[in-house]
Amino acid sequence: MMIEKPKKYSLLPSVEKTQFILDWMREKKAQELVAIDLKSVTQKQSLAFETIVILSANSIRHAQGLADYLLECAGKEGFEYFRMEGYQSGTWILLDLNDIIVNIFQPEERELYRLEDLWGNAEFICDERAG
Repeated sequence: MMIEKPKKYSLLPSVEKTQFILDWMREKKAQELVAIDLKSVTQKQSLAFETIVILSANSIRHAQGLADYLLECAGKEGFEYFRMEGYQSGTWILLDLNDIIVNIFQPEERELYRLEDLWGNAEFICDERAG
């Protein structure tokens, strides 16, 4: 008799995991959420992730709180987490959740880098930008 070991990380598809992330970020009042499915544009290229989430915070403390809450929720759900960059400055916090990259920006920083424009021909899972 073979005993099946519990899976270490969530086996949900990245699109479903993205919906969890979007809901968690909405709970904490993240602004202008965008989620882009990169599988549609990267079939010939190999990216280490399938989905990119971009959102805005209204202050550095808010951005750090969003990052903390995301890691807490992701841990409870068993989502894989590799690293976080930019937490101290809080102007652009990047979280690597293996198949999903989450970018938490201050509005000025987001406008400067305009990550959404890099993937213009990709399929948007969510686009809650004003305008």
